[in-house]
Amino acid sequence: MPASLAERLAARIAATGPITVADYMASALSDPDFGYYARADSTPLGAPGDFTTAPEISQLFGELIGAWLIDCWRQAGSPDPVNLVELGPGRGTLMADIMRVARAVPEWRAAIRLHLVEINPALRRSQAAALAGEAPVWHDTPADIPDGPIMLVANEFLDALPIRQLVFWGGKWRERTVGWSAEAGFHFTLSPGVSALSLLMPPDLRPDQGAVFEISPAVFGAVTEIGRRIARHGGAALLVDYGRTASGLGESLQAVRRHRMVPVLETPGEADLSAHVDFGAVTRVAREAGATVAGPVTQGAFLEALGIGARADRLKQKAPRDKADALDAGVRRLTGADAMGTLFKAVAITAAGIVPAGF
Repeated sequence: MPASLAERLAARIAATGPITVADYMASALSDPDFGYYARADSTPLGAPGDFTTAPEISQLFGELIGAWLIDCWRQAGSPDPVNLVELGPGRGTLMADIMRVARAVPEWRAAIRLHLVEINPALRRSQAAALAGEAPVWHDTPADIPDGPIMLVANEFLDALPIRQLVFWGGKWRERTVGWSAEAGFHFTLSPGVSALSLLMPPDLRPDQGAVFEISPAVFGAVTEIGRRIARHGGAALLVDYGRTASGLGESLQAVRRHRMVPVLETPGEADLSAHVDFGAVTRVAREAGATVAGPVTQGAFLEALGIGARADRLKQKAPRDKADALDAGVRRLTGADAMGTLFKAVAITAAGIVPAGF
């Protein structure tokens, strides 16, 4: 067995030739031995890790989403049982806040069957600790979730799904690939011919030489699965992530390690890889799957419409000064245009007849 993912990928490329960016991402994040999210000894979230997500910033985020889920569940006819699902639950912070809100509505709490989609063993342990007494069931993929009405939340899940990159070069769209050599190490290359993926691109693009278009069959698959389940069994899903409102040109693939940007091809398996979500494609795919879609709207607008300011004010009335200041700081970070408020977007995928709050 190789000593690292870099050795494994180098041997693979040497044997079979360059791999797609999606293959590189999938291995770097999910390789069973060396993948970033599959490592058994590390938790990537928080100050000691590599990045911080909205639930870690303020309890307000999870509380408002908890109330949002209850409202959608009631509009769906209060199905009992209902699968409450989170994709990529991190350390369990968001779901713990959601379940705290759930305990205030006994009929909703009694109906919940809790399902978490997570492959990282360390994160599963953190989730189990955060959700002690809630009896979650873990799955490796969304496809493993049982049939039935579903209420689903995915915060910063889609951005980590593998993407493929097309580069406009010499008057045609060629796929960017990852090669390796002893002299240059890992490096980007281009496929020799036109990529068949160019058939899936918007027809109105006017690319210049070197323009990049990112496309994610993995995102298409995940959103199609969610949309079909909701269309067939009922329910609602809230997807929150960073990305662009409409499909377009631009390169966004990035690597983060210890809260700092690092080269994408450096130390595979040891940095978080992600890319901006194409919400134009997300909404189109969800509708094609038979579901109803609302959004995208910016995260700031969504949280403000749900009353984040009023909720913070109520909590501040009984909070000491340092806690009140922390609440204000959290609101600014979650909703501010110069923080997460504009870059992050929210989309609701629902069964017909549900009018999701915040959109």
